[in-house]
Amino acid sequence: MVPADPSARALRRRLVLGAMLLLAGALLSMLLLEGRADPVIPTRLDQAPAPRPGAPVYDRDIRPLLERRCVVCHGCYDAPCQLKLGSWEGLARGLSKAAVYDHLRLKDAPTTRLGIDAQRASQWRERGFSPVLDEHDPAAGRALSDSLLWQVLALKESGPLPEGPVLDGDEFDFSLDRDNVCPRRDEFDEHARRHPRAGMPYGLPALSAPERQTIARWLQAGAPAEPEPALPEALARQVRTWEDFLNGAAIRPDSPQARRRLLVGRYLYEHLFLGHLVFEGDAQRQNFRLVRSGTPPGEPVRILPTRRPYDDPGVARPWYRLVPDRETVLAKTHMPYVLSPARLARWTRWFVDEPFAVDALPDYRPETASNPFRTFVALPMASRYRFLLDDAGFFVMNFIKGPVCRGPVALDVIRDRFWVFFVDPALGADDDAAQAVAREGEVMRLPAAEGPDASLLAWRDVARAEDRLLATKTQALSERFGGPHRITADFVWRGEGGNRNAALTVMRHFDSATVVQGLVGEPPRTAWVIGYPLLERIFYLLVAGYDVYGNTAHQLQTRLAMDFLRMEGEANFLMLMPRAARQPLRDDWYRGVGDEVRQRILGGPYRFDAETGIAFPPGVDPKLHLFGLLQRRLEGAGALEHRMDLGAAQVPDAAERQGLQRLAAVRGASLQWWPEAVVLRIDAPAQPPGAAPRYYSVLRNTAHRNVSTLLREKAMLVPEENTLTVVPGVLGAYPNALLRLRVDELPALAATLAGLRSEADYRALADRWAVRRTSARFWAESDALMDAYARTDPDEAGLLDWSRLENR
Repeated sequence: MVPADPSARALRRRLVLGAMLLLAGALLSMLLLEGRADPVIPTRLDQAPAPRPGAPVYDRDIRPLLERRCVVCHGCYDAPCQLKLGSWEGLARGLSKAAVYDHLRLKDAPTTRLGIDAQRASQWRERGFSPVLDEHDPAAGRALSDSLLWQVLALKESGPLPEGPVLDGDEFDFSLDRDNVCPRRDEFDEHARRHPRAGMPYGLPALSAPERQTIARWLQAGAPAEPEPALPEALARQVRTWEDFLNGAAIRPDSPQARRRLLVGRYLYEHLFLGHLVFEGDAQRQNFRLVRSGTPPGEPVRILPTRRPYDDPGVARPWYRLVPDRETVLAKTHMPYVLSPARLARWTRWFVDEPFAVDALPDYRPETASNPFRTFVALPMASRYRFLLDDAGFFVMNFIKGPVCRGPVALDVIRDRFWVFFVDPALGADDDAAQAVAREGEVMRLPAAEGPDASLLAWRDVARAEDRLLATKTQALSERFGGPHRITADFVWRGEGGNRNAALTVMRHFDSATVVQGLVGEPPRTAWVIGYPLLERIFYLLVAGYDVYGNTAHQLQTRLAMDFLRMEGEANFLMLMPRAARQPLRDDWYRGVGDEVRQRILGGPYRFDAETGIAFPPGVDPKLHLFGLLQRRLEGAGALEHRMDLGAAQVPDAAERQGLQRLAAVRGASLQWWPEAVVLRIDAPAQPPGAAPRYYSVLRNTAHRNVSTLLREKAMLVPEENTLTVVPGVLGAYPNALLRLRVDELPALAATLAGLRSEADYRALADRWAVRRTSARFWAESDALMDAYARTDPDEAGLLDWSRLENR
């Protein structure tokens, strides 16, 4: 025999060893998989099980309970573990370990929008979501043991809150950017062992025994829900009317009129896609969403799930459809927009009766679709601007609200409170202005133009485009107002017909904000004046073009671009001021920044130096004089809202009014220990049984040296300049604290607040008046607040969110 080749023997040994390892791996995998659930994705929750006689059902029994105890923290896309509990579909979808809001990602994340990116629970399983309801046949008897929803409630019962007013910060983490633990059912037992007090509601009192029993019976019945009701005929008729308008019903498809209507429909959709549309006179206030569908009116809606509203829909023509929004209304996302016969008549006047031609419909390429001045150049600019002004508060609200419910990209570039005015369309939307906007549109560039390939390297291109745009704008303003025709108070819109959107107040509460009609509070440090080009650019930067699932480069570019747009709004306000007063005021707004930043308002590409045409008396503060002039101008036109004032009309009781005014006068460094947004419940000293309490919001205006310094906000704070704004009712979606006191205690609260010198001082204040998250009466107080909010502000109200409630 010939001896075997040693190298060949070694090769055979390696092959045999490799085969044995592969076999061992396969056997180990089989052992590990043994006993696991069927790998086939269950489909039981693809549609809601039918109700059973005598068993609880979702809309009648479960939804109200979950809304008041669970949705108050689990309502948005970025709710813990993406668990949205505001609808049966959200419960059926379950949870995900992936975070929606992430500052550090190199690539765009997949979108996970409930009702858009997938329609059935089994489709969400394919996207990595795990169930919180039992997906087996209820007859198997595993409805509670296999329900994560039930397990977290049972964990709360076995591990209640510890004694004491404040929870241990090492055990309970309530920070905004905390790491959420999102166990699947097969991981839950270990999770419960390691975190015995992590039951739900997290860091709040447990549900009552009857509430838990109702949920248990519902789960054991299979988690049933009523069939979705048909729309009442009155609403169905309105839906048909508006869909006919949006889609150009009865217009020959290949006609010029059809192209016009398709372009109008696209414009309206791209501006209303986030809104809660409600029909005037609907007592039930049923919300609708405007969507793009692959099917025309009269057929079932087939939503086209694009990342942005202006992305290519992937069909020859999209149809614009109104679909009922069945999710719970949340204060943090609720943006109502009323559809009325009067509004339809205005749309018809602006977009149908106005003569214009559409030679060809625009494409959906990012560089085109992200630029509304190019996409909609055929639509009369005056019509576009009047459409936006008609409900300007809604569109400004879109900048800072949305389904994700977190807004630092838009919000750490704005002051804590400022007033907003608008350029009169007679000046800002005439032929001269339209020509200027057309020129600006040629040089405009927003971050979304890069599409999914957003890169920080492209930031310089965005900045250079902004410089060119400002230079173009400055030239147009100088030609128009640099000669004998100066800018006067007529530059500011008075709100035709008493439109209360003519003046708005924006109030920031760190990572959330609120927009209300009127000039709320004392005169602010800054104000913006917004014209059509700026309003449209902010909308396409922060709403239509912003992708919260986008990569870090996109999010950072959006933040930096918003810096430019804020400065432009402030510069427009400065144009109304005396030329000699502009630079000192600008420098006060931008303490601690370099000349390059300040020159973007006065100097550099923005060199509008013409003197104002407004007369300013000598010896007066020019900013205060201008604010007073604008207030009187709007008041005379019936366009100034006063419901947030602390006057006798809003607060009839003199003692209560004086106490609140004294509280509002507190300012300075003591306020650094006061939360951003506080709700006060005020009871009369001898309130009769059943009398409704009164609620007020006390908001801290945190002073900054400037808001242009990225990632160094704490270093920019000026505590000694902090102020308070006090308003009737509920303002802000995320209360940080709930205080309850009598009217006669208001002076004591103001004095105590003015004397705060430490965290310990605030804790003593809270010991006296706060309804803490550990309080046994917390849920009763929460329910009373929610009821009062819905009763006093039914159009704007939604569920408040307790996820920012402080533990102090």
